[in-house]
Amino acid sequence: MFLIGHLLKWEYQSSKRSRSWLATIRIQRRDIIKLLSENPSLQSSLEISLQEAYENARDLASGETNLPLSTFPPQCLYLWEDLINLNFYPGESANDDLMQ
Repeated sequence: MFLIGHLLKWEYQSSKRSRSWLATIRIQRRDIIKLLSENPSLQSSLEISLQEAYENARDLASGETNLPLSTFPPQCLYLWEDLINLNFYPGESANDDLMQ
């Protein structure tokens, strides 16, 4: 949920992007990849889990950005492959200053 919430914030509040957000996204991705590799049985429930986590992520992103909940799509537009892709950042890519 937190990874998706941070990606929503990244996409919808681009003026607030920071190295801290970038680090959080990277750490959360590595944690998810590790969890899935240690528990392959979780693969079968990823799509259901994604939609459930997205509802919470919308609430988190709305609360932390002060943007209306309606700002964020009602259904998750990110694929699991996107979420664990170390180079995927929705909206504009991270600028060079953040990526270094």
